[in-house]
Amino acid sequence: MKPLAISASTLTTALGAGRAATLAALQAQRSGLAPARFENLPLPTWTGEVAGVDAVTLPDGLSAYDCRNNRLAWLGLQHDGFTDAVAAARTRWGAGRIGVFLGTSTSGLLQTELAYRRREPDGALPADYRYGPTQNTYSVADFVARGLGLTGPNWVVSTACSSSAKVFGNAARLIAAGLIDAAVVGGVDSLCLTTLYGFNSLELLASDICRPWDGDRNGLSIGEAAAFAVVERECAAPQGWLLGVGESNDGHHMSTPHPEGAGAIAAMRAALADADLGAADIAYINLHGTATPSNDAAEDRAVASVFGTRTPCSSTKGATGHTLGAAGGVEALIAMLAIENELMPAGLNMQRRDPDLHLNYLLDNRHAPVRRVLSNSFGFGGSNASLVFGGLE
Repeated sequence: MKPLAISASTLTTALGAGRAATLAALQAQRSGLAPARFENLPLPTWTGEVAGVDAVTLPDGLSAYDCRNNRLAWLGLQHDGFTDAVAAARTRWGAGRIGVFLGTSTSGLLQTELAYRRREPDGALPADYRYGPTQNTYSVADFVARGLGLTGPNWVVSTACSSSAKVFGNAARLIAAGLIDAAVVGGVDSLCLTTLYGFNSLELLASDICRPWDGDRNGLSIGEAAAFAVVERECAAPQGWLLGVGESNDGHHMSTPHPEGAGAIAAMRAALADADLGAADIAYINLHGTATPSNDAAEDRAVASVFGTRTPCSSTKGATGHTLGAAGGVEALIAMLAIENELMPAGLNMQRRDPDLHLNYLLDNRHAPVRRVLSNSFGFGGSNASLVFGGLE
């Protein structure tokens, strides 16, 4: 593919709001995870909760969209001069030539959970509950497009953990087809009890802080996040470049990855081919790395089959938690920070390296030139996406 300029970006996670807060936490090797307090959850687990979401007030005219997911989206949009950058792109291209493509998994499901607590005696949901602008999966894209004054194509991708990586591919294809000139891409996913209890029922939720690549890892820590980037056909001063997109679906199992990582291998090879690069051209790999026993083992084998075992890599989910439908977007922007700041971030929380995993997994930050990064996002049902990013030449 022809490289696409990334002209602006921002992310809000449990590490903090904005790129500077995220970078500072990564540099300090500090995790944002903490014992779960969300909705007085009785499960013994850790979560990556974003501070201040409940205090967010949506702008006039958009109050009908009020739910935790959209409040988190609005909070995320307020940092790093992002709305000003979108306004500049809107002036340059026109509102109808800018798409909005976002990933989410649970959308505003918490809003429905809260509504069920207030059901009428006959079981009816309360009259003030509005499914369309709150829980509906499309809600966040509609809300963000309206909030940013954009009228181009917009939709939500909901393919579990690969959702907000795949939207980069949506933008690239529509720009290549001449249908748009730019797009706001990313993802938003907020905490809800259905997700937490659901992962617990699948025996995928860790009882302690998650520890990717650890020999005693026993599951993931759920987080929430909002991540956004502006991808443009061209711009005068890009932060970096989207060089390649690779997608696949192995359809192996609803919640367990292919044991040999067949779909992951296909996605990584497709991303390299799309970028016209070889494995040796990648300086650092941001792993999907959920800290479940089967996921880390399958990804270790898959990455080794494409890159060997020398390329430095790590999972940043020990810092942010697994932000589900927002994870691809969050980790894409961490890849950008790695390139800009010559920082390969350490994987956190490891106590004992798994002797059966063989990748060059970083336990401490490494400072070195990082020209190109591959970021992996592998979702339930075998939905896989890999992205290649590059810095300014």
